[in-house]
Amino acid sequence: MKRHIFKARRIIYQETLVDFQEHLWTFVGAFLGIAVIGWLNSNLAPIDNLFLIGSFGASSVLIYGIINSPLAQPRNLIGGHVICAFTGVLVHKVVPGDVWFTSALSVALSIVFMQITKTLHPPGGATALIANIGSAKIQALGFWYVLSPVLSGVLILFFVALLCNNATPHRSYPKNKHWYKVWKRKYLKQKV
Repeated sequence: MKRHIFKARRIIYQETLVDFQEHLWTFVGAFLGIAVIGWLNSNLAPIDNLFLIGSFGASSVLIYGIINSPLAQPRNLIGGHVICAFTGVLVHKVVPGDVWFTSALSVALSIVFMQITKTLHPPGGATALIANIGSAKIQALGFWYVLSPVLSGVLILFFVALLCNNATPHRSYPKNKHWYKVWKRKYLKQKV
């Protein structure tokens, strides 16, 4: 009994330790990533939030806060958002109907497409949803929505993550340094 109590106390203690350096780099990365996109938004599209979409906030939690998560890796970040943006726009254009139906269909299809392509990134579901419920300006972008704000914004978040998450020796992002070598068979057999 005493051994179990000791073990439980130790686990609780270790789980609640505060690593100020880790929190600092999480803050710096998230701040810079969203700030760059927000600055572009305020200087290039001051009327509507065309560059700053809500799903980027959720992506920031993953790529700056839990950088070793499989869901935070570049393939998932970039691929998940792009697949979901394309799916959301396609459903919005092709399927006439109520917003509730197109929203549900685009999110459900996006999840399945991310599973098939092994690019599961939870904020991607919001990216697909925004394509259907976003403002008239966002919907008017059509398939340009995939390139800007989605792809351009995700690339900004990714490059900031590369800088901030590799600024110290105890942080390393991405987990697989050869993530971009999708053409090699050996890479496809590895689990990321």
